[in-house]
Amino acid sequence: MYIAYWLLAGTLALFYLYAGTMKTLQTREQLRPMMAWVDRTPMPAVRGIGTVEVLGAAGLVLPPLTGVAPVLAPAAAAGFVVLQIGAILVHLKTDRRYGINIPLLLAATATTWTATIWL
Repeated sequence: MYIAYWLLAGTLALFYLYAGTMKTLQTREQLRPMMAWVDRTPMPAVRGIGTVEVLGAAGLVLPPLTGVAPVLAPAAAAGFVVLQIGAILVHLKTDRRYGINIPLLLAATATTWTATIWL
């Protein structure tokens, strides 16, 4: 489970670090081609989601890596499950483009499971 956790958590952390950084630093116009939902969402909310994604990515990696509060890793993974459920609901209401959210939801669920078994 150790290797499975790190493969899943590392992949999710890289994805969310990238996506979260984009949401926190780029303008609405720069985000629009990749994320159509930003037109209907206030920018402070987009920035907040990006910040949560960056912090969650750190929560997947840093606690198990340092041994400090490793219980935060399954909490971060579970947070990504909740985030993806919310993202799917938003996409169902707006643009019906939720193709990437299903694999992310499954990966976050598997990461939560491996983190609870391994830690």
